[in-house]
Amino acid sequence: MSVKILYIHGFNSSPLSMKAELTKEYFALHYPNVEIICPQIKSSPFKAIDQLESIVQTLHDNTWCLIGSSLGGYFASYLAEKYRVKAVLVNPAVKPYLLMSDYIGWQLNPYTNETYQVQAEHIDELKSLEQQKISENLYQVMVQTGDEVLDYRLAAEKFRNSQLIVQQGGDHGFINFADMLPNIADYLAINKSNTQ
Repeated sequence: MSVKILYIHGFNSSPLSMKAELTKEYFALHYPNVEIICPQIKSSPFKAIDQLESIVQTLHDNTWCLIGSSLGGYFASYLAEKYRVKAVLVNPAVKPYLLMSDYIGWQLNPYTNETYQVQAEHIDELKSLEQQKISENLYQVMVQTGDEVLDYRLAAEKFRNSQLIVQQGGDHGFINFADMLPNIADYLAINKSNTQ
């Protein structure tokens, strides 16, 4: 079986984000037989989940791992619980529905120049995707205390029994993310012998 990593970017982001690009570059260099799949996520939560599930289900004969950043971390926790696969969450959103009311209306994705609407029903969709029960052995969670967008303590509390890495300072983009990629590969148990 081949190993595939589904990278799930955050709100108003894209596969061209810094962390996504660094992840693709790192694995291409060190684990060339691991495929990174990083789609442009749909703007509505339910459509995004349908999109991500269709990727996992279409390629069901592979060993899947997930990496999710911010809102992508929230989606990754939903998929990890449903499909019982390992996930690395980077400054993950824990209760994004509490923040999304500030974004209702037209949005412009700075990476893609796509304009789209955040609608009130998207808040309900996000809430319905929340995972109340967390499986301790599925997650590596990395947060930085200087995250200016999300309260890192929410993730630290929710995933306190997972492999939790709390770094002082930093920001929402996760400063020095490249330094964490060897650690991520180790956690996902990806080695050169099982990717040939």
